[in-house]
Amino acid sequence: MDASSLGELLGEYEELERSLADPAVHGDQARARKLGRRYAELTPIVRTLRELERARDDLATAQELSEDPAFAEEAASLAEKVPALEDKLTELLLPRDPHDGDDLIMEIKSGEGGDESALFAGDLLRMYLRYAEKHGWSTEVLDGTETELGGYKDATVTIRSKTPVAEGVWSRLKFEGGVHRVQRVPATESQGRIHTSAAGVLVYPDVQDAAEDVEIPEKDLRVDVFRSSGKGGQSVNTTDSAVRITHLPTGIVVSCQNERSQLQNKTRAMQVLKARLAAAAEEEAQKQASAARASQVRTVDRSERVRTYNFPENRISDHRVNYKAYNLDQVLNGDLDGVLDALATADRDERLAAHQSA
Repeated sequence: MDASSLGELLGEYEELERSLADPAVHGDQARARKLGRRYAELTPIVRTLRELERARDDLATAQELSEDPAFAEEAASLAEKVPALEDKLTELLLPRDPHDGDDLIMEIKSGEGGDESALFAGDLLRMYLRYAEKHGWSTEVLDGTETELGGYKDATVTIRSKTPVAEGVWSRLKFEGGVHRVQRVPATESQGRIHTSAAGVLVYPDVQDAAEDVEIPEKDLRVDVFRSSGKGGQSVNTTDSAVRITHLPTGIVVSCQNERSQLQNKTRAMQVLKARLAAAAEEEAQKQASAARASQVRTVDRSERVRTYNFPENRISDHRVNYKAYNLDQVLNGDLDGVLDALATADRDERLAAHQSA
């Protein structure tokens, strides 16, 4: 990025500061959220740029006075610091995922393996909820079908950061989509044999701003109401408060049963449906992104796995980046940063290589 472009970026940043200091802006929550997200995105770039400018000025001064041993030592230190800051700024200016500051909606579905797959789906849900808790994010399970043994046939959860940030929930969990495979002795196995089963994870950004602009004609919807149910289908609600919405043109089905009233459940389900339709519209316009999403979960089949959780060896393996660690017990307790860092690093290296070749 040239000096002119950097100047425009600094101008935008200063304008955002002025806008966010204006109380009137915060009367429009959607606008304030959008401005806050952009401000959070630019903040690390501007801080690095300003630090680089100071370091360059200090280096020039130290070099002019380098006959003094003290300044000569400082010049040597700054001569190493400046290239490091230049590399950091280059990395921050790389084309980034426009959704990195967004929140996330996640669906977890059991696959092959019957009850054991549902138990594993439940393990994955708890793992992500614990990870979110460790990072101070808010979570809400919008819908879930539990089994008698405490597993989940399927579950839908939203994960949100509490304040606008440049690297939000999506930036950390966007690579989780795919088939997750487990190898262990199931609770239902009487012979002590190790079984392999799988669960599917689907993630998409909770693009609230875009979703607010999505208009859905009533004729395109089929709304069914039913009683909320607990484990094994046992009714836990004596009224028809749960809501299932089918978007007829696309076949997308969204349900919500965790709110107390039918209206609240319908509102939540519509929020998720709009987010999914907004994401689908964006992917249709960007074929490359569409192909990436389509490849998340084609079938919940054991052979199409992105990650394996091996209980006998306490091992977790991510097959996309050849990551392997022997701390599965900690990972399932929400300590996911090791594998997520490996995925983020691989993505950054790929973007940097593309930038250098261009």
